[in-house]
Amino acid sequence: MTFPPTGGAAGLGTPLAMRSGPPLPNRLLKSALSEGLAEPGGAPGTRLTTLYRRWGDGGYGLLITGNVMVDRRHMSEPGQVIVEDDRHLAALTRWAGSYHERGGPIWVQLNHPGRQANRRAGRHRPVAPSEITARVPGAAKPRALTDPEIREIISRFATAAAVAEAAGFDGAQIHGAHGYLVTQFLSPRTNRRDDAWGGDPERRRAFVVEIVRAVRASVGPGFRVGIKLNSADFQRGGFSEQESREVVGALVGEGIDLIEISGGSYEAPAMMGVQAESTRAREAYFLDYARTVREIAGQVPIAVTGGFRSRPAMDRALADHDCDIIGIGRPACLTPDAPRALLERGRQRLHAPTIQVGARGLIGRLTDLRSVDSALNLLWYADQLHRIAAGLDPDPTRPWWRTLNSVIRTGPGALRPKRN
Repeated sequence: MTFPPTGGAAGLGTPLAMRSGPPLPNRLLKSALSEGLAEPGGAPGTRLTTLYRRWGDGGYGLLITGNVMVDRRHMSEPGQVIVEDDRHLAALTRWAGSYHERGGPIWVQLNHPGRQANRRAGRHRPVAPSEITARVPGAAKPRALTDPEIREIISRFATAAAVAEAAGFDGAQIHGAHGYLVTQFLSPRTNRRDDAWGGDPERRRAFVVEIVRAVRASVGPGFRVGIKLNSADFQRGGFSEQESREVVGALVGEGIDLIEISGGSYEAPAMMGVQAESTRAREAYFLDYARTVREIAGQVPIAVTGGFRSRPAMDRALADHDCDIIGIGRPACLTPDAPRALLERGRQRLHAPTIQVGARGLIGRLTDLRSVDSALNLLWYADQLHRIAAGLDPDPTRPWWRTLNSVIRTGPGALRPKRN
């Protein structure tokens, strides 16, 4: 599917050339959203295929799945797809095919949560580069990984990518943002190692470089490999924009196909709109950083996700060559066919409200409202995905208190930030 250019060399409807293979049909990316819709055991079932058929009608230039776990012992929430081997190959093939029936390319996002694992989902002590507990409610102290365990996790990413290729996915995105395991290795706040996997920026990024190498070695030349990378983790003494630029340079050297820029972690949730008002007004939270890596990235396309809502802001970011692809997440929960709404129906703005808990005076005396609102937003939008997966339309009028049903569905851990 293709759309006519919207004006200029980089309109939303303009195809995007890639390093190899066919171009993306347009500049709109459905960024990863954790669905929590897998069957018991981690296989994708009819709920996911129903959801992805709906998105397949949407006209996205590229769709990236919710994060798929590479180790069933360590999951960020219940209901996630797990790919450790080819036991679910038939179901994965149906999942990819449900989108391909009407849509364009689809990539699987691969992830290991590290210290952000939900013990209710995986029932094992979380692991991390170092024994440093995340400062989020309910977090458990992780166990430091050994060198053989690190290498085994790297091989898990490669195995999952190979299975995804066999199932018909067009590419894989490594999740290197939002405080998950790759990010934990990159940040000096969470990586206090002094071996081959830590001690200076080059060794801290060795983990993600080796994952990309292993994935490349396990798949064919037509299978694309991308990364979702933090611009920074927005914490004192943490992963900085300068180090992030160095990681970009290293991954470009490894032949990465796409770099999606995000930022923050669940200790400092920049990716969930916890930004200064002036930043929110410009819509794209991480666009300033994206400009600084343009030269480093060279011909590798850059996607920016986080905050885009209006057509004028999207057009401006592309026209100014600040990024090559516009990533949208939450708007896809309420407008599953967002690209067609923008490109065919002339919509100028995508709806994505910020949900706030009620009884704010009372609840604010008991806990941090910002944390509660962040968790509530994640759950409210996940509920919209569950509606679509059940064959229903999204409900933008859904009251905040009905989302508390998610706590019943996923347990008290639902109130702890955990999505991608």
